Amino acid sequence: MPKISTKPMFEKAYGGGYAIGAFNVNNMEIIQGIVEAAEEEKSPIILQISKGARQYARHEYLMKLIEAALQISDLPIAVHLDHGDSFELCKSCIDGGFTSVMIDGSHLPFDENIALVKKVVDYAHPRGVPVEAELGRLAGVEEHVSVSDLDAIYTNPREAKEYVERTGCDSLAVAIGTSHGAYKFKTEPKLDFERLKQIEEALPGFPLVLHGASSVLQDFVDMCNKYGGKLPGAKGVPEDMIKRAVQGAVCKVNIDTDLRLAMTASIRKAFAEDPANFDPRKYLVPAREAIKQMVKHKLRVLGVNGKI
Repeated sequence: MPKISTKPMFEKAYGGGYAIGAFNVNNMEIIQGIVEAAEEEKSPIILQISKGARQYARHEYLMKLIEAALQISDLPIAVHLDHGDSFELCKSCIDGGFTSVMIDGSHLPFDENIALVKKVVDYAHPRGVPVEAELGRLAGVEEHVSVSDLDAIYTNPREAKEYVERTGCDSLAVAIGTSHGAYKFKTEPKLDFERLKQIEEALPGFPLVLHGASSVLQDFVDMCNKYGGKLPGAKGVPEDMIKRAVQGAVCKVNIDTDLRLAMTASIRKAFAEDPANFDPRKYLVPAREAIKQMVKHKLRVLGVNGKI
């Protein structure tokens, strides 16, 4: 099946009580685990590639791996740039076959953010590629994105309507209390559902996106801690909050940290149980399975299982 745009995915998800899982990919085993999970759960998926992943594995390798997945699967799959930080990067990804891009101008003043997004939209739309943008700033660390708690800014519902109208973006990542990375919160997290409701009312029918929504499942944290370096204080977004968020306009939820934890915990366990192991297949096969099981769980949390 050919790659598809995120637009038809969001049209089906909006108001349907579910969201599409957008999973970050870095190598073959991660892609295999995600696709196998989605096949078993009968779920559409978004495979996300960040600037860092693109530098690590090269655009060409990642696209060929996704092409292989499309050849052996009938899944609806979109390929999305996560946190693009420049027009040039977005242009390169669009020209290179991505079916969706995110341009992140959230660190810029309001008008400069709009101007950057509008430039990407003007290039992407004639080529049939939808654009995700971000208004507000999430705290936390994820690759080149690093925002302190003091610099975090929640999305202003009053600005959201103007922002979407002036940029022409196709979906909006909102800041309502989620956070990037494993070390998300010092206290119990609370998503601002009243703010989310106000944004939805300001943008009726418009798809919203949650970043920083990994739950940092305790089983994998415990496994990492048991078999290797400690992850003190790792705490994520409770899954009941995610389930509540996707009942309305939230059509896409990003998952990255949970995949890293699942894979790392599995590899640490494999080396702890067999320190003489030097066959990558022996520790990457269980790592791929850990990714698969994590993704299956997330697809059920998002309510997208069985939606194809």
